[in-house]
Amino acid sequence: MSLSDVWPLFALRVRTPRLELRYPSDDDIAELAERGAVDGVHDPAFMPFGIEWTDVPPPLLQRNSVQHMWGQRANWQPDNWVCGLVCVVDGRVVGAQSATAENFAVLRTALTGSYLFLPEQGKGIGKEMRAAILHLLFAGLGAEEATSAAFEDNLQSIGVTKHLGYEIEGRRRVVSRGRPREQIQFRLRREAWETRRRGDITVEGLQPCLELFGLTGAAPVSTDVAADGS
Repeated sequence: MSLSDVWPLFALRVRTPRLELRYPSDDDIAELAERGAVDGVHDPAFMPFGIEWTDVPPPLLQRNSVQHMWGQRANWQPDNWVCGLVCVVDGRVVGAQSATAENFAVLRTALTGSYLFLPEQGKGIGKEMRAAILHLLFAGLGAEEATSAAFEDNLQSIGVTKHLGYEIEGRRRVVSRGRPREQIQFRLRREAWETRRRGDITVEGLQPCLELFGLTGAAPVSTDVAADGS
């Protein structure tokens, strides 16, 4: 019996012509943590995240990153999960893309989040990895909507979100680094995603994972998702 037999998420892959999203091994997690500390994720003067996880020095940054990813594994429940995937381009881990959901089987909605290392930004990878996770959610898991959020001055994130068809759902005032900031909430409905649906994204290894996503007895809703786990 292999580890992926016990925890089938290890075999989950979402592939586009440019990149692969995969459930991370411990080696992937170590690379993600180290590159985050060495290459950085954002200009230190600008905080793009609601949780200020990058505002700690190495080696605490690496340790916190590893514990965070391990925690996602340990705390996974079918009705409350964080699917944290690494983004791989040309064999290199270049960032992370996640989807978070509670009671997904009933609500059919998930929140996405992502980051890229600084040397990988400005190459269109952010749009591609978001398109990949949306394909997993809508084509693979039968989502009805996906949500996202960004600070109003995070123009890169907002650009990706609008490009993929999200609509502004609202705003809220939050605390960031001890001061108030405006955060914009976005929502992408299935009907809008379908108009931009791509035929060059594939999902592999999903069928054995469906129970973990709370979809016991379900099957992928799309023919471009491998039903046999291969």
